[in-house]
Amino acid sequence: MIVILDYGMGNVGSILNMFKKIGVQASLANDHKEIERADKIVLPGVGAFDAGMKALQNYNLIEVLKNQVTEKKKPLLGICLGMQMLGRKSEEGTLPGLGYIPFDNIRFSFPPELNLKIPHMGWNQIKTQAATALTKSLPDNERYYFVHSYHAKCDYPGNILMTCEYGYEFTAAVYCENIFGVQFHPEKSHSFGMRLLKNFAEEC
Repeated sequence: MIVILDYGMGNVGSILNMFKKIGVQASLANDHKEIERADKIVLPGVGAFDAGMKALQNYNLIEVLKNQVTEKKKPLLGICLGMQMLGRKSEEGTLPGLGYIPFDNIRFSFPPELNLKIPHMGWNQIKTQAATALTKSLPDNERYYFVHSYHAKCDYPGNILMTCEYGYEFTAAVYCENIFGVQFHPEKSHSFGMRLLKNFAEEC
């Protein structure tokens, strides 16, 4: 069973529907016992960094997540803000992140002549940088849907799973052992997102 964390900060219904479309059993939960029974966990997120961390605190999810993910090694997939919270911190806020992967989140910054809007919004191609269970058999240059103003800056290249170009190359997905994070929205990315979520369900 895949549990999608329902803590008031994500478009959880769309993610649940996407799993149903690919025939994968999933449920929404914020109850500790349901999370402990899960085989895999999805951490979604839409909104500001500090609001996301406060919401996890308010639902008392930080400790149960740490236990299930870092100690019991259950696969975790962070999506959008959920990915950003896997890191240490963000320029968007002041609260510490979960700290599972060594990266910080920085805001896009472009010279005026590029005339690029922030947030980065819409479809964009990615390049896979590492062979993992999440990326198994995915064609390179898959297209996913993005909406974000901040992105991960990893300490180590070995944690970079995918990259994307928007003004410059940035990290679009991260990983470390059983932990994965994607900056884009697979639930809004049609067949491309379906393939990635199917890999998380069946391969990770």
